[in-house]
Amino acid sequence: MTAADFAPGTAHVLTGYRPEDGFLAAELDPPPAEYVWHDENAEQQDRRYGPGVGYQQWLAVDARDGAVWFGDTDWRAPQESPGSRLPGIPRKALGDGAVPDPGIMVQLLGHLSHDEQRGCTWRFFDAGELHALAVGVLPAVQRLVDSIHRIGPEGELEWSAEAATAWDDIEHAATPAFDPSGELRWPRPRTTPVPAWRVEVDAFLAANPELCEPSWAVAPDAELDAYADYHPATGYGGVPGRTCRTAERHIEDGFTFYGHRAALYAYRARASGGRTPTDARTWLETTEAGRSTWEAAKPPGATLADVPDYVLTDLTDRFQNSAREHGLVLTGLDTYLRNLRAGERAGVDQQLRFEGREVERLENLLKEFRAGRNRTLTRILAWSDGRSDAEIADLASLPDEHVTEWRARLNDEQTTTPPAP
Repeated sequence: MTAADFAPGTAHVLTGYRPEDGFLAAELDPPPAEYVWHDENAEQQDRRYGPGVGYQQWLAVDARDGAVWFGDTDWRAPQESPGSRLPGIPRKALGDGAVPDPGIMVQLLGHLSHDEQRGCTWRFFDAGELHALAVGVLPAVQRLVDSIHRIGPEGELEWSAEAATAWDDIEHAATPAFDPSGELRWPRPRTTPVPAWRVEVDAFLAANPELCEPSWAVAPDAELDAYADYHPATGYGGVPGRTCRTAERHIEDGFTFYGHRAALYAYRARASGGRTPTDARTWLETTEAGRSTWEAAKPPGATLADVPDYVLTDLTDRFQNSAREHGLVLTGLDTYLRNLRAGERAGVDQQLRFEGREVERLENLLKEFRAGRNRTLTRILAWSDGRSDAEIADLASLPDEHVTEWRARLNDEQTTTPPAP
């Protein structure tokens, strides 16, 4: 995959949802009028609305390629989980962060109007009217797909301030109005400037460079993502919230920040100077250049467990310099090396744990054998069968002097022991 694979597309109405296609894909099935009503005087809640009032029509937008289409839900199906009957997620159910794959969002269309004379009135749209809506929102959809952030090698989507404003224009265009005669009038398309309260994180960091952390320049994707995903109990989250909390700074209320991950990835890209951010472990372990660099840099006569911090720092510099020759910058390198060393040291700890337990087991076993040997030696010495200390010492694998001292102790104990009464 390349960046071109995730380039914005041209906003368009999907084939099958256009008059020239005969609306072949637009299979709308609204409920009959007799199933759509509201009785505000009904005593029971389930009697106040007709079974068709849960029917919904929707406009879908693919934020990746700009495709627009429309459809409806089955009014006969249970109304508890309408989300499962939609092609994507309603914008209002999303936050201002990442857009779940595959990037399809839905605008639910309103059908209910009310006035004192006619009361509640439901107005459903036919395929031609929905097509007119789809065509009317294309400029706003184009603005959306052009401005939404696309992050990383997979082109993951993240809201930008402009994309969120473009969706507001889509929502405005999809809010129908009816003139006194009842004729449908979609609002005129508009292009709203991004309001000041919507702030790009990249712009926030550019205005506050002292809040940027140099470690972002070589941080792996996972670390940048975790940093951007900061959620405090109170106050601002994301990158501005976390950087200001670290710096003990305060952000005034009233702003909404966009592009947290995009800002960190952009910072890393600028710091890389055009080099491609590459995971250190992947490069060192799976590429020929990385493996040869690792072999050449191995500490001679020592494992990584035995090297101090300054050697790790030197290895980091050597690996980065080698990667630079290949147009790369290694991300997560310091963490990778420290984790490798920690893993090797954990293995040494495990070895010491085994050796300690084995020594303890053998020492306890030796203690038992020594006690048994002493009992047997005492028994043989008590026989006084004429054998020399050297002969007995040879049997017990002891120095002669040890047996001589043992015999003397036994004789002393027998001399001092009082006779039995």
